[in-house]
Amino acid sequence: MRHHRPTVADLLSMKGKRQLSMLRVETLEEAEAAERAGVDLVSVPPSLLSPAFREAAPSVFAFPGLEYGDLVTADEYIRAAFQALKAGGDAVYCAAGLSTVRRMREEGIPVCGHVGLIPSKATWTGGFRAVGKTSVSALEIWRQTRALEDAGAFAAEIEVVPGEVAAAISERTSMLMLSMGAGTGCDAQYLFADDVLGANKGHVPRHAKTYRNFAVEYDRLQQERIAAFGEFVADVKSGAYPAKSHLVGIEPAELEAFLQSLT
Repeated sequence: MRHHRPTVADLLSMKGKRQLSMLRVETLEEAEAAERAGVDLVSVPPSLLSPAFREAAPSVFAFPGLEYGDLVTADEYIRAAFQALKAGGDAVYCAAGLSTVRRMREEGIPVCGHVGLIPSKATWTGGFRAVGKTSVSALEIWRQTRALEDAGAFAAEIEVVPGEVAAAISERTSMLMLSMGAGTGCDAQYLFADDVLGANKGHVPRHAKTYRNFAVEYDRLQQERIAAFGEFVADVKSGAYPAKSHLVGIEPAELEAFLQSLT
């Protein structure tokens, strides 16, 4: 079991030395599994952070995501960031503008930005599709990366970008580059736990790798759930539930005294 939770300085010192593993987890069970499996970094919804989260995952570095659009002003982002760090986060993910990133860095808040395909801003790059496939597009990603670094971000997710482009960018920035479908030239490999576990029934991204088939198990459990509920309904209708073993007993004398007192 690991005991030391890395700091931002620790992570930056690892840049270029080894690939880090990163997962998006959304439950305490997933967080505990990530801890026990040796995952380095996790992205989490801020609502998951609590003392229970740190009991489950004491040594993983956690990025709570500040949801783009739910927060608007820099003050709102800063307030939410401090709350997330106080609740057990180590750094915050933020897709807001550079002025907001700069304000948070001025307050000493470790910020992870986002370049490449940014789902919340995908309309500007043609929807949910790869970016950086032309020299012009690749240069724009490089410009965004430099701007984030200048604003004070210490890391950036780089999503669905050609591996050669991502590698060239990662070599030229001091930021930790977290690859989601952007190749091994970055500093970490990032997937969603749902994709790793095969919990999704719909579209699976090309960059995802599925290691289990939880969707089938969920279907099986749902059928078992329906069957159990149906058996309960049948027992209630037939009188089989509750049986005497399910009830609290009372001594006959006490029952008689109670009944006598009702008259």
